[in-house]
Amino acid sequence: MAVYFDRLETRDPAEREADWFARLPAFLRQAFSVAPGLRRWLDGVDPDAVTSRAALARLPVLRKAELMAMQAKEPPFGGFADPSALAGNRIHLSPGPIWEPGGRGDDPSHGARAFFAAGARPGDIVHNAFAYHMTPGGFMLDGGARALGCSVFAAGTGNTEMQVEAAAILRPSVYCGTPDFLKIMLDRAAETGKDLSSFRRGLVSAGALYPSLRAEYASRGVHVLQCYATAESGVIAYETASDDGEPCPGMVLNEHAIVEIVRPGTDEPVPDGEVGEVVVTTFNAAYPLVRLGTGDLSAILPGASPCGRTNRRIKGWMGRADQRTKVKGMFVDPRQIAEVLSHHPEIKRARLVVTRNGEMDAMAFHVEAAAGAALDEKALGATLREVTKLAGNIVRTDAGSLPNDGKVIADERDYSK
Repeated sequence: MAVYFDRLETRDPAEREADWFARLPAFLRQAFSVAPGLRRWLDGVDPDAVTSRAALARLPVLRKAELMAMQAKEPPFGGFADPSALAGNRIHLSPGPIWEPGGRGDDPSHGARAFFAAGARPGDIVHNAFAYHMTPGGFMLDGGARALGCSVFAAGTGNTEMQVEAAAILRPSVYCGTPDFLKIMLDRAAETGKDLSSFRRGLVSAGALYPSLRAEYASRGVHVLQCYATAESGVIAYETASDDGEPCPGMVLNEHAIVEIVRPGTDEPVPDGEVGEVVVTTFNAAYPLVRLGTGDLSAILPGASPCGRTNRRIKGWMGRADQRTKVKGMFVDPRQIAEVLSHHPEIKRARLVVTRNGEMDAMAFHVEAAAGAALDEKALGATLREVTKLAGNIVRTDAGSLPNDGKVIADERDYSK
């Protein structure tokens, strides 16, 4: 018999919709009173009229480029945060840059459901390898695991040797982090004779869990599911499993978020099954963002999940509606590429190419030097790392070899294998 986190996951879909849109008008009224940026953005909107999906769809989609511009004009949050929610709270900075205040409560990012669906239970030890530095990822999943009743080792990123040593001592049963880092840990443990057989479950995000990688983990005794989350909206959707442990198709939407799929570049929802941009409205009083465009592509799957949860499902992450690309759990934005180039006038044209190196992300910065200009590859690589917080190979290309098509980031990863 299937087990669920709570009754909300199995309630009648009509009850869920009625609950959301009964709460939304009051939420908007309160948000307008504390977040002048939101009030300006939705100028002329009557909160009491937003009582259905059709009414919500008449509001404009707030895209991250617009949010970044408003934050730059009125730092740090563009008037979208409740000032009273900042006292005793954290402040985060994500690539873009986008500022985010921490949420309120024990599980502000709503990660506990995803951990429960992945098989974590109270008393488990979770090895959390998401970053706790600047970006909110580590705290988002940390809060979800602890709200479920798990103990959390705040491993953070990097320091592979120390992480393997710690896991061998603590014997955690659950891994949490990017999809590829667990393989790095397991491989290093095998090389050094460390025993990481305690890992039995995994909840991964911030990157693609390729089918081949999931199968490899299963062969090593680790059952891994993934969730889809953003810094602004928390855990939006999560994978579930059938009674035999096999992943169910798609990802079930979380209970705190009203999710729409809209035609990229527009405010218009698309029919179920059609690929479009994921747009999210949450009830986050600290950071009330309404119809936030994530820039991610997905589609609504028809029907209910075989696991018995009744919320709608999305197919999963299907790419970007813009050129903003996630690499090793970190977004790289076209603006960051422009910043790199501003430090290197000797470059005429450039393109960041993201590929797979085995089961890990890799990126290469393809550059054309200006006529007669000398190119310092070491200095350019250092600038790329400083701006994006990621390392990439520098690849010299012949003059005129890069297409003049406006694309500065090319994601060439094959997500089907």
